[in-house]
Amino acid sequence: MNVNLYGHNKQWLMIDCGVTFNVPLDREQDEKIGVMRHNMVTADLSFIANRRDSLCGIVLTHAHEDHLGAVLSQWEQLRCPIYTTAFTAEVLRRKAYRAEIPYELPIVVVKTGSVLDIGPFTIEWIPTTHSIPEANALLITTAVARVLHTGDWKIDASPVVGEGFNKELFKQLASRNITAMVCDSTNANRPGHSKSEKDCELGLGTVISKAKGRVVVTCFASNVARLITLAKIAQATNRYMCLLGPALENMVSIARSTGFWPAEFKITPRRHIGYLPKHEVLIVATGSQGEPRAGLYKLALNNHRDCDLEKDDTVIFSSIVIPGNEKPIKRLITLLEEREIQVVESANCEHIIHASGHPNEGDLAQLFNWVKPSCIVPVHGEPKHLLACSQVAKAQGINQQLVGLNGDLYSLAPRFSIKRGEISAPRIAL
Repeated sequence: MNVNLYGHNKQWLMIDCGVTFNVPLDREQDEKIGVMRHNMVTADLSFIANRRDSLCGIVLTHAHEDHLGAVLSQWEQLRCPIYTTAFTAEVLRRKAYRAEIPYELPIVVVKTGSVLDIGPFTIEWIPTTHSIPEANALLITTAVARVLHTGDWKIDASPVVGEGFNKELFKQLASRNITAMVCDSTNANRPGHSKSEKDCELGLGTVISKAKGRVVVTCFASNVARLITLAKIAQATNRYMCLLGPALENMVSIARSTGFWPAEFKITPRRHIGYLPKHEVLIVATGSQGEPRAGLYKLALNNHRDCDLEKDDTVIFSSIVIPGNEKPIKRLITLLEEREIQVVESANCEHIIHASGHPNEGDLAQLFNWVKPSCIVPVHGEPKHLLACSQVAKAQGINQQLVGLNGDLYSLAPRFSIKRGEISAPRIAL
């Protein structure tokens, strides 16, 4: 989950307001009875809620749940404008509709590339590439400092959705004396560069074209680029593509309404797939993390109302294993393999069938060289990732790194420092 507060001149700006999952206290017992009791949790925002009059607004960098999932539950105690781009705004509006929120959120839709004054903060929206449309870095300027908040990003010249990563925009920042870069560290301990979504298209196309029976691909529902990639492959391999999971259907609908879904790619209603020849079916299903109520788990148990999988069908995991989900995923794969269904995982496939949306060590080094900030503040990751990000920065000649924990107060001007545990930052269940 991600919540960042920037303070200047007795005013505050919130960047993102996300959720994460709470790990059950007795996971082994849960697994024995086939239950995953994950609770959604977010940060306790009492600190800023008690200073609500000084909060200028919430800026959302992109539409992933770990960046906007807590907005609806937390907004009433904050009651401030929400600034974001059109795609993210539509995701948030639909969440509010489904949750039957009795008030209209004050969403201000901002175009990528815009410059906007919000209280004492001047915000510039800089396009990046990630695994969802309209991800943006934010250049935050005040009278005393200039900070680049990267959000989630990677360097991808061929992202499938949107324009490729524009390195020139970031090279230009070097002349603007960036005080600090608050930087995504999720893959900082992985060598080399992140793979392109175009590479993933080639790999998935190769695997799917060789499959004889039905093909099921499971991936994260919010990855619009991956969904478009699969629609393109379905068309090229003469298969009908359908979606199993309301989250997938919702995301495709949002992509259509905001202009990101190509009109030539059609989706077949799921109730038709049981009547189609096996070799003409491409199913995209939720459940890549072993969720027992998701579409893929129902297929594995052979109790999905719209389709039965059979021997020699293929299930492709176009996803990573989120730490903590290893056992549920293993159980799901075992169910499939016991029925002689071929399983292809991204970790052991000879082709690229999943591409991360975050920067590896090589991407970080490039961005640090282009922007040349005075200081690096690693975020988005566990302590080992934050430390790895700081080490990459040091290797690139950035000698000031502030590595901290939740609740630490970072001073970026007039000097760099951290006050450890300055703010109480517990988690609360939603």
